[in-house]
Amino acid sequence: MSLVVQKYGGSSLSDADSIKRVARRIVDTRKAGNRVCVVVSAMGDTTDELLDLADAVSPAPPERELDMLLTAGERMSMALVSMAIANLGDSARSYTGSQAGVITDDSHGKARIIDVTPGRIQAALDKGHIVIVAGFQGVSQNTKEITTLGRGGSDTTAVALAAALKADVCEIYTDVDGIFTADPRIVPTARKIDRITNEEMQEMAASGAKVLMLRCVEYARRFNLPIHVRSSFSHREGTWVLDPTEGETVEAPIIAGVAHDRSEAKLTVVGVKDSPGQAAEIFNAVAAAEINIDMIVQNVSAADTGKTDVSFTLPKSDGQTAVKKLKALKEKLGYDHLQYDDQVGKLSLIGSGMRSHPGVSATLFQALADAGINIEMISSSEIRVSVVTRDDQLDDAVRAVHTAFGLDSSDGEAVVYGGSGR
Repeated sequence: MSLVVQKYGGSSLSDADSIKRVARRIVDTRKAGNRVCVVVSAMGDTTDELLDLADAVSPAPPERELDMLLTAGERMSMALVSMAIANLGDSARSYTGSQAGVITDDSHGKARIIDVTPGRIQAALDKGHIVIVAGFQGVSQNTKEITTLGRGGSDTTAVALAAALKADVCEIYTDVDGIFTADPRIVPTARKIDRITNEEMQEMAASGAKVLMLRCVEYARRFNLPIHVRSSFSHREGTWVLDPTEGETVEAPIIAGVAHDRSEAKLTVVGVKDSPGQAAEIFNAVAAAEINIDMIVQNVSAADTGKTDVSFTLPKSDGQTAVKKLKALKEKLGYDHLQYDDQVGKLSLIGSGMRSHPGVSATLFQALADAGINIEMISSSEIRVSVVTRDDQLDDAVRAVHTAFGLDSSDGEAVVYGGSGR
């Protein structure tokens, strides 16, 4: 008997009818001879509504209490799904993240999973129950406080539980039929990818693709766990995220897809002395504020001044914190001024096949030039090339690059069932 872990996002649980539809799918999976553990997100826009409510009550709610509030959304979903399953004549047991044994560090709002001890889950499965687990949450190993894993954390909950339970597969259900070569909301002619490597999916997630959370892909890659991304609104085969040794043996396509990200800002430190230790001072200050840096560009120093500019991208949510930290170092670093720009967008071209195919960058840059789109920053790895453009040109950039690499589908437009992509 196979063990299947399924995860349903908020768009799949938006109302009572949706919950009943999900319950029927879960029961059908059980009737097919599988043991089933399900991870659920909060219904629809519940998390956003709870955040708005918290903001109306307090402009700066304590992190502990905010986590207590936000975890209520997933607890509602788990109980309602369990009720719907019981109404179909099957037996279900619901558990919070802490009851399921999801152990995290002490951080509130962005906790990381340290361990999963699914004793209660395993016992319930052994008794023949369908298990429903509230995603996005856990319990601190040290403080025993309730924690949340950050937006999209239910994906990570599902993969972590699947790894701990030694599941045969982790199915991630969303409102599209799988992983596409680009966001079908921007590129209606995007093609569904049948198989994609963990490495490529990791780059896609890191570059802004919203179907899977980066941490969940990292977790799956570490434990060699197959992920099947599919729609809860249809019964079509989705996209398999697999270790390359498990995938098809034919040569990989050059490009897996085009991802985009509007969540970043660009910060430039203008007029930095071009001397050893300056960059270290800048990025030590940013690191001390626990801010993740993405792309970094340093210009050639001006011969007459001996100074240079250092630009980097970072999450918009951390932008003002970084500006404040660097302003405090202005006298020490002796730079001229800071430039903060949150009207940028990042486009990333991803594909393991580009390792052995010259001319990928040339085709990318020519496509952007033909579309009249200026490039502000560039970075690359073995299987990715990323560029920063103006935010209001990003959609046009994605469509132009997608077409230039022959990724457009001839089978009609992709279907987006729920509208959110999760």
